[in-house]
Amino acid sequence: MPRTQLEITLPGLSGKRAVVTGGSDGIGLGIVTRLAAAGAEVIIPVRNPAKGEAAIATIRQRHPRADVSLRDLDLSSLASVSALGAALRAEGRPIHLLINNAGVMTPPSRQSTADGFELQFGTNHLGHVALVAHLLPLLRAGGARVTSQISVAANSGATNWADLNWERSYDGMRAYRQSKIAFGLFGLELDRRSRRHGWGITSNLAHPGVAPTSLLAARPEVGRARETMARRLIGALSARGILLGTAESAGLPALHAATAGDGAFYGPSGPGHLGGPPAEQKLYSPLRSEADAERIWRVSEEMAQVSFAAASHR
Repeated sequence: MPRTQLEITLPGLSGKRAVVTGGSDGIGLGIVTRLAAAGAEVIIPVRNPAKGEAAIATIRQRHPRADVSLRDLDLSSLASVSALGAALRAEGRPIHLLINNAGVMTPPSRQSTADGFELQFGTNHLGHVALVAHLLPLLRAGGARVTSQISVAANSGATNWADLNWERSYDGMRAYRQSKIAFGLFGLELDRRSRRHGWGITSNLAHPGVAPTSLLAARPEVGRARETMARRLIGALSARGILLGTAESAGLPALHAATAGDGAFYGPSGPGHLGGPPAEQKLYSPLRSEADAERIWRVSEEMAQVSFAAASHR
């Protein structure tokens, strides 16, 4: 079955500096490629420099004049996040777009970050919280748009307030849902606090629907020796154009949210919001409590060892 090519038009981004986590493959690589094609200078923070260089080579094959560069970042290490923040602040250049796209999904057994947090909560959520805090002066200088990538998984589940690190019991999918709910609550609270304190930042959310990416592929670094059955099924349906998106089309909601959207939450508009053109979405019920958002903000500052009040006065 032939697939209809989805497309959106980005505004010209010449003179804009963008940072995209998870930009070396999958959805993130498509996002970076499109931003660079629109004229943005794009920074790709990576844990694996060789993979990052391969991504840059791929981008420049399509867009020889693309302005893309790498920086070091391991989101599962708060020291690494702090080092990237310090390096970019030392460069002293405003950031106009930040797309928090990187993530890990459902390790078969509980794993910890360098700082002792459950891997998904520590990487998907706390690592990005710390990154936003460390980059806050540059984001304010650029009047930045911050887009945080969550997941359809955040439409159900809950925050395990009594055991955020899943130390008493571990369920990979429940922990994944929690990481994305927490991150969504944070992204919405960032926008509220920016408006309240005059930070000049716009923060919104996106989700990619469902597409064949590396999230459920073989990932030895998270204890997965082979791709999951779900990943094989997703790949087969996507290849046939049935319901689901592709790695490239799945990045369109985040691209729209980061460059043009004036709403709070974007995702695919097809059946079940699994694929299709990007459109504004109704907030998932676990994301609607402002009390939960304020609570996760306070807890996250403490766990990630950052202070947005201090960062805003740097």
